[in-house]
Parts: sequence; C-alpha cells; structure tokens
Amino acid sequence: MKAAEQASKMVPVTILTGFLGAGKTTLLKRILTEYHGRRIAVIENEFGPESIDNDLLVQDSDEEIIELSNGCVCCTVRGDLMRTLNDLRVKRQAGELNFERVIIETTGMANPGPVCQTFFMDDEIADYYRVDAVITVVDAKHGMETLDQQEEAQKQVGFADRLLISKKDLVNEVDYQALRARLVRINPRASITPVNFGETDLTTLLDVSGFNLNTILDIDPDFLAEEHPDAAHDHGHDHGHDHDHDGECDDHCGHHHHDHHHAHHDDQIGAFVFRSNKAFDPERLEEFLGGIVQVYGPDLLRYKGILYLKGINRRMLFQGVHMMMGAEPGKPWLASEKPNTKMVFIGRKLPQDIFTQGLENCLV
Repeated sequence: MKAAEQASKMVPVTILTGFLGAGKTTLLKRILTEYHGRRIAVIENEFGPESIDNDLLVQDSDEEIIELSNGCVCCTVRGDLMRTLNDLRVKRQAGELNFERVIIETTGMANPGPVCQTFFMDDEIADYYRVDAVITVVDAKHGMETLDQQEEAQKQVGFADRLLISKKDLVNEVDYQALRARLVRINPRASITPVNFGETDLTTLLDVSGFNLNTILDIDPDFLAEEHPDAAHDHGHDHGHDHDHDGECDDHCGHHHHDHHHAHHDDQIGAFVFRSNKAFDPERLEEFLGGIVQVYGPDLLRYKGILYLKGINRRMLFQGVHMMMGAEPGKPWLASEKPNTKMVFIGRKLPQDIFTQGLENCLV
C-alpha cells in the first residue's frame, strides 16, 4: 500500500513527442486552454515560431519560468532538463509555484530516451516525479516518408505508450492502414488512435500510467497476426489498453487475411515478443538480462514483461529503458490461470534469435 500511496503523491509527467509539424503544439495548446481547473507546468524543449507562448503568455520575459494566462507555468529548457525539474520542485515545495502535473514537449528531432532516463538517474527527481507516459504524435500524410528518412522518428514511435495519428483526413484508408500496420510492427504495445485535435478526449492522454509496472502488458494482436497468419484479427477497431489480448483467435474472430498493399519497410527500430508457459530460473534470467542490457542497452528503447518465475506464486512485472531496468511483484496467479511469461522488446536492430535462445536457456 505504501508504494501506491507514495505514487499518488508524486507529480505525474507526460512526455509529448512527435515529428516536426505533426501537431504536438496544437495538442498542447488545446490541453492548456481546456484544463482551466488544473495547473500544468509545461517544459518546452524548443522555442520556435510555433511555441505556445504566442497565444498564452501573460508577459514576455527573459526568465526561464513564465506564467501563462490560464494559471499554468511554462519553462524553456535553455539549461539542463534535470536542473529545470529541480528548480520547479524547489519552487513548488516553497509554495512559490502551484502545479499538479508536468508536460514536457520535446523538439521534433529529439530521441525521447534521454528525457525518460532523467527520471531514473537523479534520486530527488525520481522520488518527486513519476513518468506517466510518452505520447507520440504521427502525421498521417508525411508519416511514412518521415519514418523512412529519420531514425529519430522511429525511436519516438518505439518509446511511445500512446500513438496519436493526426491529419488522417488527408489520406485514404489504404494508406492509413499501411501506416498503422507499420507503427504496430515498430511498437506493438502502444495503443493507436487517429485524432482530430479539436475533438480528442484529453482524459485519455493524461493519467495513462504507461510507465507503471502494474499496467496490463497489451500487445496489439495485429502484430502477432503478422507472425501467425492463422491468428489474424479484424481491423475494424483500434485497440485500447483495457483488454489483455493474447494473440489467440477467439470464437467470434473471423479469419481475415489482409493484404495491406505495402512493401515491408526496412525500419531500424522494431519489436518482437517472447512467450513461454514454462517457468524461468530466476538466477539464470537475472544473469542473462544483465548481460543483454550491457551489450544491447543503447539499442534497447523500451522492454516490458510479465514473468513466470520458478518458486514465486505471483507474476513478476519488469520493464526497462536502455540500460536501466526494474522489477516488482504483481498479482498472484489465480488457480484458474495458467502461469506464463509474455515479454516485448523494442529497439534498434535487435538480434531476435540471440534474445530468444538466451531466454529459452533460462527456462527451468
């Protein structure tokens, strides 16, 4: 209970990322305009012509922290993100600033990895702030081209807990489905929602708990359908996070074979899933994961799993960013459940065979 209590007192942080021109600033302006009752501290990693200051700033000043007209505050990161977060913490603790949550808007070219890592590296920051989610905005019209040309864009997709596709009205359904299928291949654990920023339900973007180990590890069944054509799923809806899909076909699931009319893009960033009904030997697994992280850490973006460990009657929840990983006990296995492991690894050119074989060698 203590951990949950501690988490509820922490300041939630949303990391907003996405390609240049995808609509991050439009979304941010809308959140700030709409949430009059909630005080938000915005940390902007770029101050360009499209920054939020034009419409919302009370006064223009050289200070790093500026009050916005709706009672929120805005900081420009001219210095270091860690220093800015600590400045905000000190001012909030002293009663000089009042805010309930933080949104960090990264530059269009930024890899969200170092931003996420900031919250693991400094104890004062780690104890005070809680990363709620990475939200990545993808432009439907230019998304394919950007993914082809920018590896940073692929990283933004790989890190995401939520993927928002903007400008869907500018493309046809075939092109949209091709982009969607590609996003699923890069990151099968993020929910994908087409958004019109005038109508998006903002409550689905705040309080996501995407970095919380207790959230369901949801893997898009379309990702598994591509690996196992006999378990294909209907494309009629986008998947939220409220079902624990396990990639098997239910009775009501028709066997649709989709031809997406698109070539497989040779993305640097990709994902794979490891599953097993056998238990892991905890010591062997810890040793293997420690070694993998040392070798492939810089190329591992996000990895997350529900683990079945020998001698432990509850699921273990584990996740990591680059070379930092953590684990904690989850719910006990029910008598009606068959304990099993499900892990997803998202990263740059990861050798799936080495990971799979290594993990299999850790099974009892």
